[in-house]
Amino acid sequence: MGITLLLAAAPATTLRAQMPPTTPDADLAAKLAAERPIASGSSYWLEELTWMEVRDLIAAGTRTVIIPTGGIEENGPFLATGKHNVILEATCPAIARRLGNALCAPIVKFVPEGNIDPPSGAMRFPGTISLSAATYEALLDDIASSLRQAGFTDIVMIGDSGGNQRGMANVAEALNARWKNSRTRAHFIREFYDPGWAATEDYTRRELGVDQTTDDGHHDDIWVTAMMMVTDPTQIRFEQRVDADLASINGVPITPLAKTVELGQRMIDFRADFAVEAIRRAIDRE
Repeated sequence: MGITLLLAAAPATTLRAQMPPTTPDADLAAKLAAERPIASGSSYWLEELTWMEVRDLIAAGTRTVIIPTGGIEENGPFLATGKHNVILEATCPAIARRLGNALCAPIVKFVPEGNIDPPSGAMRFPGTISLSAATYEALLDDIASSLRQAGFTDIVMIGDSGGNQRGMANVAEALNARWKNSRTRAHFIREFYDPGWAATEDYTRRELGVDQTTDDGHHDDIWVTAMMMVTDPTQIRFEQRVDADLASINGVPITPLAKTVELGQRMIDFRADFAVEAIRRAIDRE
């Protein structure tokens, strides 16, 4: 008699008695404890890892996660509207690498950019996408709370745009008040966006040998352009600018390509080093 006939002939109560007891909670516990069947991938971006890889990294001591906030906004005639996100693609992994126990959450690409209707700020230009302050803060709160649920204990917020800063500060304060009896802390790192004019200008001239001699009047400068080029030169329309004899910003040439990419990498290294020091100070204070 085949297995199908045996199952059909047996009373349901008998079959249930013969099956090992199981519950949804037991099934979930087994899945959560299962061994990873393949070697781990490698990325500092949480979204590029499997859940098992994230689990194992947390268990091994990767307890810090960075929430980077960017934006979609008007950035002059040469730069893609996702300027801040392009910069964060290079800077967030550089920070995580230096920390040694950190991952980057997906970039928060939508942030306050002005009133939508009637439009203000960058919303007066096509292509900009804006959030209300309340929506932005609710989004950050949910993202941070999700990461806490996963097991991260130090949740760091950095923003590449000025309009992002107040919302991150508000959310970090609210989360820490709510989490005051837990081991998880939120850290808003203003220094990532604002390392200080004096420090930046001194580094630009003394270490990089770069001096912006003019102001082209665009929402752009050599730091922005060079850092974007590290990720993707097409996002600053490099070839088109060369063809149009517009391959400079604020009096600084952006050719040759390799030299400006190298410059952008040094700028990313500067920002990453500065941010890491600020993050470590913030974590040590808690």
